Amino acid sequence: MGPAVPAETWLPAYIGLGSNLGDPQAQLERAFAELAELPSSRLVARSRLYRSPPLGGLSQPDYLNAVAAMLTRLEPQALLDALHAIEGAHGRDRMKARRWAARTLDLDLLVYGDLKLKSAQLEIPHPGIAARNFVLLPLVEVAPGLRIPGLGALAELAAATDRSAVELVG
Repeated sequence: MGPAVPAETWLPAYIGLGSNLGDPQAQLERAFAELAELPSSRLVARSRLYRSPPLGGLSQPDYLNAVAAMLTRLEPQALLDALHAIEGAHGRDRMKARRWAARTLDLDLLVYGDLKLKSAQLEIPHPGIAARNFVLLPLVEVAPGLRIPGLGALAELAAATDRSAVELVG
């Protein structure tokens, strides 16, 4: 369980979305709608869609990626559990999935307020965030002034990222 969040406190949270199976654009559009319906949460912004090659060296289709900006009263673990439930509704089984394998939907809790957390279930900010152009580019679109705890200004990280393999698609 993450740190307690007072019930009246709305905190910003940023969710990374990715899909490369089963009509990825439709998967992401449906996921945005489902994020907007989460209890004690509000979807306040969403990025455009970006196409990027998969990580991990497995042969698979390119990904479509995006970022959702949320305000939430959910604690970090409860929010992560809700994200995993949405993934499950899209056919993803995290227990059976291979790392770096193709997927219908991947939802990652990227940043949660100014929290730094590392537990067996959850790490915030998301590990690898600073090295992932397919996360930084849509994230800077929805939160250009964001400071990522322990990493600094998002705008600086995004400005330094390689954009050559990421294509804006909508």
